[in-house]
Order: sequence, then C-alpha cells, then structure tokens
Amino acid sequence: MSHSQQQSDLNAAEGESGEHHAAVNEAGGAEPSNGQGPAEAGGGLNSGNGQADAVEGHADEVPDTPPEANPEADPDRSSPAVEPPEDLPQRIEAILLTNDRPISTARLSEWLEGLSAGTIQDAIASLNELYDRTGRSFRIEQVAGGWKVLTLPRYAEVLERMARGRAQPSRLTPATMETLAIIAYKQPILRVDIEAIRGVACGEVLRSLLDMHLVKIVGRAEQPGRPMLYGTTRQFLEVFGLASLKDLPNASELRPKD
Repeated sequence: MSHSQQQSDLNAAEGESGEHHAAVNEAGGAEPSNGQGPAEAGGGLNSGNGQADAVEGHADEVPDTPPEANPEADPDRSSPAVEPPEDLPQRIEAILLTNDRPISTARLSEWLEGLSAGTIQDAIASLNELYDRTGRSFRIEQVAGGWKVLTLPRYAEVLERMARGRAQPSRLTPATMETLAIIAYKQPILRVDIEAIRGVACGEVLRSLLDMHLVKIVGRAEQPGRPMLYGTTRQFLEVFGLASLKDLPNASELRPKD
C-alpha cells in the first residue's frame, strides 16, 4: 500500500470518529463547548422554578372551602319555622271555648308550641269564615287585648231574656254608669274632678266600681296630699266588648239626634 493511500484511509477513519462523537453528544443533549451550554441549562431550571412559583401563587388565590355551618356556633342562624298542625283552627277553638277570659295571641303562641302571631291570626280568620258560611250564632272577636268567642248582636234579645232570670249581684245603676263614663273618657282623673263634673259626691259609687273591678287606682297626682288618680281596667274592656280604649264611641255619637 502506498503512503498516499494510507493517509487517505486514516483521514476517513478520523471523519467517522468525529461523526460518532457528534451523534453521542446529540443523544446526550450536550451542546458544543462555546460557554453557552451551562447557562441555557440553568435557564431551563430557573424557568421550571418560575412555573412552580406561579402554580403556588394560583394556589394561594383559590378560596378556602367554607366550614360546614354549625347552628349552635352561629347565633344569627335562624331556627326552622314551626310547622302548624293540620287541626290548628280546632285547637284554637277548643282553647277559647274553655276560657271565659280573652286569651292573648302571645299566650296562644305559648300553648301552641311557639307558632307565629300571623299563623294564629290566619287560623282564627279561617274559623270565622267557617262560622259565617255555616250560619253559626257566634264568632271570635278581639276583646281587651285578647281573643274571645262572642255571640252575634242579633241574638242579644233572647240572651237578655235569659239573663233576667239570673241573679244580678253587681248591677250597674245610672249613677255608676255616669261615673264610669266620666272615668273612661277623662282618665286618669281625680275624684274631685269627677264630683265637679257630676255635681254630687261619688265616694260610694267609686267604691262600688272598685269592688266590681271596673275601675282601679292608676297613680297619684303631683299635688298637695298626693290624691289618687282613677282609670278603667281590662275587665271594663271585656264587659263592654272593647278591644282598647280607642274603640270608645266619640262624643258626637253619644249626643241625641234631633
């Protein structure tokens, strides 16, 4: 083999060796040693850390899941409304029929497991509708701050005839009615003012009204001797079928018509 042929074979072998090293470097991801390889690798790592930081930032923005509400720990959480029983009107009717005194809405609510005032009033309204529809002689009315079963006015005559046969231990005389009317419209009022209006002494009449629980002492006047002031009672409202003193007839309604 000549010298020139040997040199040519050696150069070919070195070329194959260079291609082999280039292929190995490419497979290993190595870059030519121009001073940029490590920097690019570090840049990729920093880029990866930046993405991790971004993920953590988004994780901080995710709202926390609210804890399950605890009714005992939250005083503002309202308790569920009490469901009225199907026979609520009948229960109210039974209560009112077995009491001779007016029963307030608050007391009915207490006896009916805390039902609301609106629910109780709706039940009473449904009872009155039933009474009207079936032609009953009574209905439920509001008297003296409570509810009571009362007969209709058109049956007053027959009831008055029935009452005549009963004893009347506390009958209201014209004098007591006059004194009671003055107190009802002028209360609180002093005894001396009552006597000035009537023109006669009214000590005995006042004592009679106090015994019948139609009048009571409501205070004392800021005058020498601190005289007593008189006013009407809840029983006064009940006896005369009034819900409050605002239901008293006006003076113009009491004047005789010409």
